[in-house]
Amino acid sequence: MEINPKAIKNILVVRNDRFGEFLLNIPAFRALKETFIHARLIALIDPYTRELAESLPFIDEIIEWTKGKHSLLAKLRLIKLLKRKNIDMAVMFNPSKELNIVTRLAGIPIRVGYDRKWGFLLTHKIKDKKHLGEKHEIEYNLELVSLVGAKTEDKGLSISVDDNIINDLLQDAGIRGYDNLIAIHPWTSDPVKQWPLEYFYRLAQRLIRELNLSVLIIGGKDELDKDLYFRNNLRDNLINMTGRMALKQLAALLKKCRLLISGDSGPVHLACAVNIPVIAIFRSDIPAKCVRRWGPWGEGHMVIEKNNLSDISVDEVFTKVKERLRKE
Repeated sequence: MEINPKAIKNILVVRNDRFGEFLLNIPAFRALKETFIHARLIALIDPYTRELAESLPFIDEIIEWTKGKHSLLAKLRLIKLLKRKNIDMAVMFNPSKELNIVTRLAGIPIRVGYDRKWGFLLTHKIKDKKHLGEKHEIEYNLELVSLVGAKTEDKGLSISVDDNIINDLLQDAGIRGYDNLIAIHPWTSDPVKQWPLEYFYRLAQRLIRELNLSVLIIGGKDELDKDLYFRNNLRDNLINMTGRMALKQLAALLKKCRLLISGDSGPVHLACAVNIPVIAIFRSDIPAKCVRRWGPWGEGHMVIEKNNLSDISVDEVFTKVKERLRKE
């Protein structure tokens, strides 16, 4: 099917999983906007990522749709809504049988995605090879939109955030100066990607004691049931901010930090999007979860990876922190 870019007026982009994955679509969104210059981008996303989507100049409208099963009535309502918006093209960045069906029944003429989960309903599709971890997720997303001719020279991550929105919260936490802040995100959504919490705590203690840094433990509300280790072991200059910030506030906080130390998790990509260096701790033995696919994007980041995460020592990460801080 030949596509006339001038004829495309409304594009639905679907990425309704976690916020880290959503952020890695920024270059693909940019490619669609630069290629289909007359089109509006309507993002179908998880409600949690809404404030990040609102920070992107490429997104013109937002539809909230959680990942998971929905009632027949909810799906019929979404079909009706999409029909009213006269959408010319839908790009499904995360495969979904439900949304492949919905976009087909909504009469969207161009439907782009991966050849799985009823991929026969799509008009433009490629085989899903992401599990092989041969490319970065950003490159996979750009490969997908290239099916309809979308491309961009700018593959960078960037969101616009006013870092002053976090000032009051930091002052309430007893933080007055911002010259020596380090953020640590010790949690992951998948236990197989988890560097031991005890190691993160010991690292934080060394950063405070030996480098005179203030360490902020960050995390979302989902981590509140995991952060007892840090809440019960707080010391001077170790501040637990877990569950206290929305995503935009977290982005603003990261902008005030000298760097982020994290496992494979969403804040890694958020730090990249606000141009803050990352030291990331990864497993290297699972292709679908490897640094080649999910590592920090851009320049100035460092990665430590081994097959067994417990083989990565606190001293090894501490040495990387000192090395990165010397580059400032």
